[in-house]
Amino acid sequence: MSQQWTPPPPPGAAPATVPNYLVPAILSVFCCWPLAIVAIIFAAQVNGKVAAGDIQGAMDASKKAKMFSFIGIGVGGAFILIYIIFWVIIGGMSAINS
Repeated sequence: MSQQWTPPPPPGAAPATVPNYLVPAILSVFCCWPLAIVAIIFAAQVNGKVAAGDIQGAMDASKKAKMFSFIGIGVGGAFILIYIIFWVIIGGMSAINS
């Protein structure tokens, strides 16, 4: 497996800004923690890759962190919504029966 090497930027160049999506990754822990762990790992890799000059790798890790954190938030939100609907239906059925 060969990987293309990107040389680090010159010392006077401004570092590229790549969002790391660490905050959404941490917030997704409360929704779906298996996906949140993966999101946190990718989010933590972004700044190190930018510092090493691997901008393409940092952008890839940033995209994956965003994807996993938002999927985790969506899955958690869906489960919470299903849970609420379930209890509303159970509560309605118990009110009808009593």
